[in-house]
Amino acid sequence: MEHNQFSFIFGDVTHIPTSPSIVKSRPITNDNSNRNSVLLNLGKRRHFVFIEDKIPFRKKENKIIFYAAMEGMPRRVEFMKKYFGHPEILCGNITDHSSIPKEWLAKKISIAEHLQYKFILSLEGNDVATNLKWIMSSNSLAVMPRPKYETWFMEGRLVPDFHYVEIKDDFSDLIERMNYFIENPAKAEQIIKNANEYISQFQNKKREKIISLMVLQKYFDSQCG
Repeated sequence: MEHNQFSFIFGDVTHIPTSPSIVKSRPITNDNSNRNSVLLNLGKRRHFVFIEDKIPFRKKENKIIFYAAMEGMPRRVEFMKKYFGHPEILCGNITDHSSIPKEWLAKKISIAEHLQYKFILSLEGNDVATNLKWIMSSNSLAVMPRPKYETWFMEGRLVPDFHYVEIKDDFSDLIERMNYFIENPAKAEQIIKNANEYISQFQNKKREKIISLMVLQKYFDSQCG
């Protein structure tokens, strides 16, 4: 075992390696073309954050919230251009960069402050959206376009309008989708229940460790074979 070697790609990986490599993230594909991207739960202290939300969905405010870094993240910038200043949307850029409009700059908002609202936007940045895991463990709805990247969280297996509220890539139906779930709170609560159940599979630390070791064993076996 001590002689086993592996290929590892650091950081936010949005391409498919030419040889089997251990990565934190990879593109979502409909076939097996990303098979060289071997996922492990890397960076879990930052990404795998789960919370306990004591505020029921129906007691939250009828708004969507989105505070995030924008520099070098064109989809987030596109969203801000379209919705900054909208009365039903609280949003802002939490890092000061010269390329981002100064009027977007806002202080970082805590998770507890996010939980006051029924809808929390989750937009991919360099790869996946870091906030998706804790949103799905809350009593708020995760709102996002269909994801393009996945991690150990298996974002590619999330079902639109079952685990999260899906919106169009250009965000054009955002307000319509919000209003639908404001008027149909029982359907919103069912999605939240489904999301919470999806989260539960990652909260068994012993099982998670065993699965990780099995992935590594499979990787080493395939390399030796």
